[in-house]
Amino acid sequence: MMMAAINENMNADSGRVCPVAYAGSLDNSFRRLVQHPLKILSPFIREGMVALDMGCGPGFFTLPMAQLVGRTGHVIAVDLQEGMLEKVRSKIAGTELKDRIVLQLCGVDTIGVVEPVDFVLLFYLVHEIPDKERFFAEIAGMLKPAGKILMVEPLLHVPKAAFQRTLEIAGKKGLSRSRGPRVFFSRTAILEKEGQQVS
Repeated sequence: MMMAAINENMNADSGRVCPVAYAGSLDNSFRRLVQHPLKILSPFIREGMVALDMGCGPGFFTLPMAQLVGRTGHVIAVDLQEGMLEKVRSKIAGTELKDRIVLQLCGVDTIGVVEPVDFVLLFYLVHEIPDKERFFAEIAGMLKPAGKILMVEPLLHVPKAAFQRTLEIAGKKGLSRSRGPRVFFSRTAILEKEGQQVS
């Protein structure tokens, strides 16, 4: 089952990440059927935006995000593993999307993005982060005043109580929350800087 393959190497307690060898389980036609990237992201990303795909993996969401930001925007695709970035690099080589995607290797303790962003995608990622307070502080710092964060976590892997604790941590870093879109087999939330109204 696709979800089992995705979750096999994601342990919320150990902080492990999905190995590059399992990248195929993160980007396939079945997943696109049940978690259609454009359907999920189009309400949040417009042409000209700077969008951050945090933990981009093999680019399942990165390439659709690059389509949505258009020629006047760009996507910053960040991953902890150079092998994942290389898979994205191979996919966009020779295409118009190459000029819209910036690939960045992050560290264990820092994201390293200094450019302000309009949108951040955190898809099946946050439960892998050992220091969530530091992580959300850094994310909040790079988010533009009207920017939005879409956080999506796997339903079985992240119990409701754990998801709520994560939202509380985000709240302590100045991020307000509202209900996110429906995503197959997932818990979702929209986060943005306090004082901004979620549309």
